[in-house]
Amino acid sequence: MSKIPSVNLEDFLSGDATRKQKFINEIGKAYEEIGFVALKGHFLDDKLVDSLYTEVKNFFDLPVETKQKYEIPGIGGQRGYVSFGKESAKGKKEGDLKEFWHFGQYVENNPALEEEYPKNVEVEELPKFNEVGKQTYRMLEKTAKYVLRALALHLGIEETYFDNYIHNGNSILRPIHYPPITNEPNDAVRAAAHGDINLITLLMGAQGKGLQVQDNDGVWHDAIAQPDELMINVGDMLSRHSNNKLKSTIHRVVNPPRELWGTSRYSIPFFMHPISEMKLDVLEGCVDENNPKQFDDITAGEFLNQRLIELGLIKK
Repeated sequence: MSKIPSVNLEDFLSGDATRKQKFINEIGKAYEEIGFVALKGHFLDDKLVDSLYTEVKNFFDLPVETKQKYEIPGIGGQRGYVSFGKESAKGKKEGDLKEFWHFGQYVENNPALEEEYPKNVEVEELPKFNEVGKQTYRMLEKTAKYVLRALALHLGIEETYFDNYIHNGNSILRPIHYPPITNEPNDAVRAAAHGDINLITLLMGAQGKGLQVQDNDGVWHDAIAQPDELMINVGDMLSRHSNNKLKSTIHRVVNPPRELWGTSRYSIPFFMHPISEMKLDVLEGCVDENNPKQFDDITAGEFLNQRLIELGLIKK
């Protein structure tokens, strides 16, 4: 953990201006230098986390043909089940050694967005699976809102700047199962080196070795959270928007040592996306003579579509 700083959201929410500023400074510095923090004081309680892992394991233990009922063609894997080896990292031919599920936004009072987003998929065999997924989605979305408020202040913009963009945003909760490795994987790893597409990612399940983060010198570091911590990193959308002031860090999930090949690994990232019309144009306050504008103007929806094509999840 020497490279990944730990911060506590309770400082930001404390009502104490000094503690709040301490949090802003700590998370801002971490995201400028390594792009990852471990966060305590979030809105997930232990009971909800335990329920979620139980339901997720129950789902991935279902027979393959049952899970495949929930693989929906034509939506780029944005809801429901995505089977083993389907997704590959940008520029990588080998499919990652994982299967996963997607819970998407539960839209409130916005018929146009209900039409735009694919509908969430209900698992008939597990009556609690969808409800526990929805509760977790809401608590991670709430946590992400306050992290983004801190980052807005760090960037010198109004505290609630991101609120309207992330309300009803195109965020995704992705329970992932990395099954036991049964054959020599050749060049495939559990998740090849990549940067995330979105604004920020909140990761549950980074308690064991596996997740690694690359620093600015190209050196890989293990990113291991404490049981009460979420690992949170900057995605490419926020990196673009801040003119790379906040770093979208390359990370990967490596295969375990051979003696642990027979074990499953579970992790559950929440990818915080804004609504698709949000402009990701570089913020004026992040441009100066030493840091000229690095990125073209683009909307979040256009950027997401580009990246899904690169990942092989949708066809041109």
